[in-house]
Amino acid sequence: MIRIGNASGFYGDRFTAWREMLDGGELDVLTGDYLAELTMLILGRDRLRDPDLGYAKTFLRQAETCLGTALDRGVRVVTNAGGLNPAGLAAAIEALAGRLGLAVRVGYVEGDALQRADALTANAYLGAFGIAACLDAGADVVVTGRVTDASLVVGPAIARYGWSRDDLDELAGATVAGHLLECGAQVTGGNFSFFTELPDGGHRPGFPIAEVRPDGSAVLTKHPGTGGAVTVETVTAQLLYEVGGPAYLGPDVVTRLDTVTLHPDGPDRVRVTGVRGTPPPPTLKVGVNNLGGFRNSMTFVLCGLDIEAKAALVRGQIAEAVGSAGLEFTLARTDHPDAADTEAASALLHVHLRDSDRTRAGRVFSAAAVELALASYPGCTLTTLPGDATPYGVFTADTVPQDEVAQVAVLPGGERVSIAPPARTAPIAPDEAASGGDAAVTGPTRRGALGELVGARSGDKGGDANLGVWARSDAGYAWLRAWLTVERLAELLPETAALTVRRYELPNLRAVNFVIEGLLGAGVAASTRFDPQAKALGELLRARIVDLPAEVAR
Repeated sequence: MIRIGNASGFYGDRFTAWREMLDGGELDVLTGDYLAELTMLILGRDRLRDPDLGYAKTFLRQAETCLGTALDRGVRVVTNAGGLNPAGLAAAIEALAGRLGLAVRVGYVEGDALQRADALTANAYLGAFGIAACLDAGADVVVTGRVTDASLVVGPAIARYGWSRDDLDELAGATVAGHLLECGAQVTGGNFSFFTELPDGGHRPGFPIAEVRPDGSAVLTKHPGTGGAVTVETVTAQLLYEVGGPAYLGPDVVTRLDTVTLHPDGPDRVRVTGVRGTPPPPTLKVGVNNLGGFRNSMTFVLCGLDIEAKAALVRGQIAEAVGSAGLEFTLARTDHPDAADTEAASALLHVHLRDSDRTRAGRVFSAAAVELALASYPGCTLTTLPGDATPYGVFTADTVPQDEVAQVAVLPGGERVSIAPPARTAPIAPDEAASGGDAAVTGPTRRGALGELVGARSGDKGGDANLGVWARSDAGYAWLRAWLTVERLAELLPETAALTVRRYELPNLRAVNFVIEGLLGAGVAASTRFDPQAKALGELLRARIVDLPAEVAR
């Protein structure tokens, strides 16, 4: 097997994780995932200020304390921290090693950046074979730009086992392992619905390891003595994160999530088997970021009686002061009747303004809000100070033919190797959404929170959100599958009612997954939603009080 660990799930993850993973036990490869749709926008803005930037600077600071240890222990490092400038980060690592007196062989992968005059950033999601080429050439560190998150794990497995592009099941199995590792501690108990059941109550989950076998199967685990847990349910939760239908598209393989089987394999060990793959699509996903304009927000506190009338007064006053274009109002009814303190008696009116004019969205707007302090509703107060507008980005996704993207592996010696696209591809037919079983489930019921019987994990994909829900038993899944239809989801989460919702069933995981199109508008960077990345959507669903089947135990 090859033991592949993860030390970063996003740009800003636990700084000490690299040291914890290197000191905690045996590893062959340590990966770090730093990129997300929002991160690419941040790096794009960095590079506007300084063309030499565009990579995750945090990684360099982490490498300063850990690179020597990794080299001493023979642990190879693979990271997408190169962002928009993998060559720049590779050079910075070599310079760092020189200052530290270390001999390091660095390879990097490029070709994902696409030239589009109307975009701040445009990057194709590359696969894993460029990473494998760098490792085959003896690289100690491999830096990439925008590859798929799972490729950080698939690449080392290809290099270890010599898989070809025709080894689709093996590639698919490693893709699942990579998807499970990519978000760091989220597979070891982080953000877990049943965190109170974890041995340490979820206080400091360790980072994960995948022991990938030659057939693509894997065991998910973590270093002994670290927090959190690795169970079938923690693995299920991460497997459902930010996915769509059963066909999980990738540049090297389409992974069938409905073939994944999970089995306990001892304490803090879960075996992942049975994964099947089919040829990849003829196109690559392209993530595009643009600057959308400027935005600003102010929040009014509305206390006591006549909440709706107070909110209406503010709406009218703000619109009269700055004009109605680009204004958005959200009234959060956090108030309670007959409350004994101000906070419990108050609602929050969030006022957002987006505009291409920085001046209007800046002090003109925030000053207009503050000027209402003595001239609006009784008890008028704000939680925000007047401030300038900030730029926001808009994310969109499209595709490009695989053979139009020139992926290049730059080997440690400087040789540039072209990575050919897959010779065999197949058009992808849309997954057939499942409407659910007979929603009119009979039998005795009891009132309770849905989360007593199910777990959930939710997240963002551009302007869409995914919401995966799993049952804790076979009986629970039989009920869940029949009961939680798209129509019932609309009743429980009314904001989804007017949107297109696709529902998929994953019986191997005792789960259903919903893709809610357009819930996040133009993406995370542009969203004014209270939960802009839909991270809490699953917990909102679990908190709804419903009629639970009395015969299904908690």
